[in-house]
Parts: sequence; structure tokens; C-alpha cells
Amino acid sequence: MKRLWPMLLALLWMTVMFVGCEKDNILWIDPSGTEDVDITDVGYSMTVDVVFSTSGTAKVSGTNDDFSVSIEGNDVTIVYSGDSIVMYALSGTSNDGYFKLYSSNTQVLTLNNLNLTHQNGAAINIQGPVAEPNKGAMTYMLVQGSNTLADGSSYTATPANEDEKAAIFGEGPLVFSGSGSLTVNATGKSGIISDEFVYVRSLPTINVNSSAGHGIRGKDYVIITGGILDVNVSADTKKGIGSDGYVQIDGGTTTIQMTGSAAYDSEESAYSGTAGIKADVYFKMNGGTLTITSKGSGGKGINCDGAGYFNGGTVAVTTTGNDYTTGDISAKGLKFDGNIAFSGSTVAVSSSHNEGIESKGTITISNGVVYSYSAEDDAINSGSTFTISGGYVCAYAPNNDGMDANGNFYITGGVVYAIGARSPEVAIDANTEEGYKLYVQGGTLVTVGGLERGSSLSQSCYSASSWTPNTWYALKVGSETYAFKTPASGGTPLVVSGSSTPTLKSGVSVSGGNTLFNGMFVEDGSVSGGTAVSLSSYTGGNGGGGPGGW
Repeated sequence: MKRLWPMLLALLWMTVMFVGCEKDNILWIDPSGTEDVDITDVGYSMTVDVVFSTSGTAKVSGTNDDFSVSIEGNDVTIVYSGDSIVMYALSGTSNDGYFKLYSSNTQVLTLNNLNLTHQNGAAINIQGPVAEPNKGAMTYMLVQGSNTLADGSSYTATPANEDEKAAIFGEGPLVFSGSGSLTVNATGKSGIISDEFVYVRSLPTINVNSSAGHGIRGKDYVIITGGILDVNVSADTKKGIGSDGYVQIDGGTTTIQMTGSAAYDSEESAYSGTAGIKADVYFKMNGGTLTITSKGSGGKGINCDGAGYFNGGTVAVTTTGNDYTTGDISAKGLKFDGNIAFSGSTVAVSSSHNEGIESKGTITISNGVVYSYSAEDDAINSGSTFTISGGYVCAYAPNNDGMDANGNFYITGGVVYAIGARSPEVAIDANTEEGYKLYVQGGTLVTVGGLERGSSLSQSCYSASSWTPNTWYALKVGSETYAFKTPASGGTPLVVSGSSTPTLKSGVSVSGGNTLFNGMFVEDGSVSGGTAVSLSSYTGGNGGGGPGGW
């Protein structure tokens, strides 16, 4: 973060609850995102209608002496000096106009079949009072009908003392709700930006396409609790959804596609890469669905300077871009400078060139499903301690370590399937060079490629006499049966472990059950046939060769 005051403001928002009303699908909210506040007996006291025209000038009605209205063609500027809550109803069509509001008060903007393009700046621009243009008020954006907003390729009409950063721009918070659709096409700057926070709730469908700037940015934070959000960013160095504070997803369906590349960012005076989501403080996934695709060089799925919390919902991240060598910008699926905790989300990550999941701190997996694939690097890499106590975890790295901890690695529970390359790589690695160890103390474990030599295996592990590529195996541990498919290549040995002495069969047929890990693992399926595999006690390391029969 470049300045301290935005975070102080964010902390203040966390302690102050806004109260208000529900009217025409407007629900006033606690901006911290922890609670919805529904007070139905208080609403906006007046409505101002703004109708844009393709053949004439815009029309404004419903104002009084508290309003100063300027209309030039379809350029509408309103200065409001009253203290009432006003609903501005925007409709009509113009390919050369804008709506600009100066207000110190909370307001509602209803977008009802509005099609508006500003050739020289933002289509909607919400400023603070004229005397304090950088102080914003809360704006509730109620989306009804079908709406399209676009900015111009250059922002030549912005006053010198004002900010104007996006096709939809607010000095204050922007809260989106409603049941209609909104398409934002940004070719000059970003799609949607608030200098405080952006909150998406209820059921709108919002499509943001940006070829020049970010998709959506809330300086303090971005919270998504509902709706359908589709963000496409083709600009170099930019982010799909970003914040100097945090990004939190509680519900809804969010899809982000990034096609831009890393490059030199003149605003940052440094080389920078793209990211589907970028947060400075933390990223939190509590519910809903998040899908991110990043195709450009140096592009990341989620990039966070702080911590990651995956508590619920579904996350799918795919990065296919090369690393950007100038400035050392690597393409990764999930990259966190802080700790990552997986405690309930279903997460699937695929990276073509660098780590699938990386934390510079610790990684803790206690629940949920985590699958990570990296074609060239570690599938999951922890800069410090790595702990798996529950959940379902698969790390697949055909050319490196499946899981790698630069500290101690503890497996105490859960179901773990790890695939690593041939020696000297292993399926599960701990930093023994610095005196750390892998500790297997519980859980159900299957690895192709072996465990770090010198591991502490208080739960017995067993190695198969050989293994065959692309073959279904059945592992029975007590009353539980798991089926897994071996990869096309990988290291040796094939190692299994469970709470009781396991048995293993190869060449089985599998039907039904709960399919996990990109179709490579089945829990509670119906297993038939197969040939028993001889197992022997295993203490760590690998043999350095290929699977049996190679």
C-alpha cells in the first residue's frame, strides 16, 4: 500500500454500520460484509429522472432548489446541496454523453435500460461536494433492465482538481444490486473504480470488458456476495479485480479472463504482471464460484501481498502464459506473500510454467478439496511450514516436486495424492538441507515419486513392488476403499499409507463414487477386478528409476 489512510478508513468502516432501507430491491448493508441490515421503513425521499436521447438533448425532471443542473447536449452535470436521499433514475440512449454528480450525501442510481457512451471520459462519474471534490458519498447502483456503459479512448475533459479513473467512477463507495444486466466497455481507463470500496450483492449480471485499465477496483476493498460477474481484461499489467486492501467473495458467480502481458508500468515505475485478482492485505473465499483464466506472459490467477483464506465456495484457476523474464515476473496460479489456509473451499489450479500454488509463508490444509497441477515447477510450494490435517489434497508435478515445504512438513490427517518427477525430485519434499523434516503421522497417503529421504514416519508407509502408467489402482484402508489413476510418467516408488495396514490392487475397474482431482481419484466407488500388488515397508527416498516395466 502506498498510503496509510485508506486502510485506516477501511478499519473505520468495519466498526460503523450503515442503516437504511429496502425499497425497489435496494438493501442497505454493513460495508464490512459481515451482516445485511434490512430497515424497510426508511427510503429515499425524492426521485430525479434523467433521460438521454439519440436525437436531441437529455431531459432532467424532479429537481428543486437544492439542485443545480447543467445540460449540454447529453452531458448532464448535477450539483446537489441538500441532505435528503435522492434516487436518480437514468434511462435512454446516447453515444456522446455522460452523467456527473456532485453530492455529499448518500444516493441511489437506478440504471434502467441505459445505453451511454462518453467520448472523452467516464460515462458515470460520482464526485463529492464541489468544495471537497475528493470526498465521496455512498452510491447504491440499482441495475434494472439491460444497460451498457462505455468510456472514451482518452479522458480529455477531466478537471485538473478531480479524479476520473473509470467508465463508472465513484469517489465514494459503489454498491451494486438489482436483477438487471450491466455491460461496461472500457477503452480509455478502467471499467469500475471506487476510491473507497466496491460491493456487489443481490442478483445483477455485470460484464466488464477493459482494454486499457483494470476491470474492477475498490481502493479499500471489494466484496462480492451475489450476482453474476464476468470480467475480461486485455490490457498489459492490469488486474481483473483489485484492491489496496482486501478482496472477499461470499457468493455469486465470478468469472475473470486475463489476456494481457507483464510489462513496464509507468505508474508504478516498475515491471508488473497481470492478475485475475490482486489484493494487498488479504484474499478471502467464503462462498460462491470463482473462475480465473490468465493467458499472458507473467500473468497470475490470484496475487496477494498478504494472506489467503479459502473457507468455502469453488475456485478454478488456469494460467497458461510463460514467465516474463524482464523484471522476473513469473506466471503462477495462486501466489501469496503471506500464509494460506484451506479450510473448506474446493480449489483446482493448473499452471503451465511455474508453481500452481505458492505461499511465502505457511500453508495449512484442514478441510475442503485442493488440486494443483504444474507442468514445469512444484505443484504446491510453501515458504515455511506445510501442514495437512484434513480434507482432500492432490499435487501433480510431472517435472518437479509435487509438494515442497521450505520448513517442516506435517501430514496428520486427510487424503493426500502427490505425484512428483523422477529423482532427484520427490512427490513430497521438505527442506532437509536446513534441518527440517517431513512428518507422516496420520491420514491416507498415496504418492508417485516417493517421500523426502530422512522423513519421520510414525504412521507406517509401504512401497509397491512396481507401478504401471495410466492404470487404475484400488487402495483399501480399513473399511474405506479409494481408487486412483497413475500418471503417464513419474518417479518411483509408489508409496501408500493409512491408519491401518493397506492393501493395493492394480488394473481395477471403477464405477460410481465421488470423483476428485481432475478425474484421477475416486472415493466410495464400486471397484472390481484387478491384481494384488506386493507391498513392503518403506522409510523414505526414491530409487531414481521409472515405474516397473520401463
